[in-house]
Amino acid sequence: MIKNKFYIFIAFIIVMVLNINVYAKEPENSTPVKIYGESAITVDMQTGEIIYSKNIDNRMYPASTTKLLTALILSENRQKNSTLKYTKDAKSQPAASLNDDIHSIDVGDTMTASSAMDGLLMYSANDIAYMIAENVSKNAPSFADLMNKKVKELNLKNTHFVTPNGLHNKDHYSSAYDMSIIAKTSFKNPWIKDTMGKSTTTIKTSKGVSFTFKNRNKLLGKDGCIAGKTGYTIPAGRCLVTVYERSGRKILGVVMKSIYDPKDTYVFNDMEKIINWSYTAKPSILYKKDSIVEKMNIRYKPLGFGPSVNISVPLKTSDNVTYYENDINKNELKKSIGLNPVNYSNLGGKKPIGTLQIKERDSLKKYSLYSELSRKYIMKKSLTIYISTIIILAIIALMIRKTIIRKKQRRYKFYKYR
Repeated sequence: MIKNKFYIFIAFIIVMVLNINVYAKEPENSTPVKIYGESAITVDMQTGEIIYSKNIDNRMYPASTTKLLTALILSENRQKNSTLKYTKDAKSQPAASLNDDIHSIDVGDTMTASSAMDGLLMYSANDIAYMIAENVSKNAPSFADLMNKKVKELNLKNTHFVTPNGLHNKDHYSSAYDMSIIAKTSFKNPWIKDTMGKSTTTIKTSKGVSFTFKNRNKLLGKDGCIAGKTGYTIPAGRCLVTVYERSGRKILGVVMKSIYDPKDTYVFNDMEKIINWSYTAKPSILYKKDSIVEKMNIRYKPLGFGPSVNISVPLKTSDNVTYYENDINKNELKKSIGLNPVNYSNLGGKKPIGTLQIKERDSLKKYSLYSELSRKYIMKKSLTIYISTIIILAIIALMIRKTIIRKKQRRYKFYKYR
């Protein structure tokens, strides 16, 4: 009988262990998705946090995603109703081109800067990029100087531009990270933002030539995609920049050097994968709520004046301290602690005693820190000073009292023998 009970107990333990193995799964989306693009990034546009990272600092050819910077320079140098003249160099540009693909445009014909912006960002017209360059600046090389000046202003380390349209040049390159900064900066401009968000448009030249075309971003309007810019050359592969908004949260994505297949689906599938993953990705916990972040030696004046005591203070955070786990954040994440002026209230944990700063590449998060010390411990630590102070005050009081008594006695003697 005892033997049978033993076997039943062993069988029960085995079943429990098997059940634990079944349900002890890794957290959902703990592993980043795999894509065909050789380089990619997603960024939370509000916090600046890098969520997904794949070779983000590798120098790549950006193809027509270059036109985001061309658009930014146009928006900074012309108004929507400004007039731009179609140039000889613009007409010589290969497809994609309004002149080659839709209708011939005469050199010297004009259109508004608003129409040019539509052609540049929605159709990705190479000829319009050159027209913009030669109207804003004297020629394409001098426009490239403006582009590289802006690159320097944005503090981009892996970007150098030669052409306004992104056609291949070995000295024309960028990176997924740098393109995310260019895209984020461009998207802040209402004119550019509105243009990238339009699905169709009709533009006209001064000679009455009319062009109607759709936005070439196939994801626009789908699952929260509110903006984007496509790109392709053979050396660059298929490139794509997008901005998504879901439930008020904006995430920017960049994919570079994906595959250009006959149906042109790979880069768009890549983008959907990293965006969907990024919206559901859970940040890793660096420090749990109420855990000790660090112990610091703090000089503290128990009475607010006079002598100080050296006290070791465990600092804890009242919230989970989180970050997105990827190669960039692992290597670059830095923490720093700043202390507030110390008093009895914050030393006892009632108020924040300091701030923990978590610095990532383009993100800075702050967390309030509290003392773990109990008021009883602080009182005990400061007891010597309290007692010493009381004794000193008592001695001073006695000395004052004696002085007063002596003065009274002298005064009494003076009047007595007068």
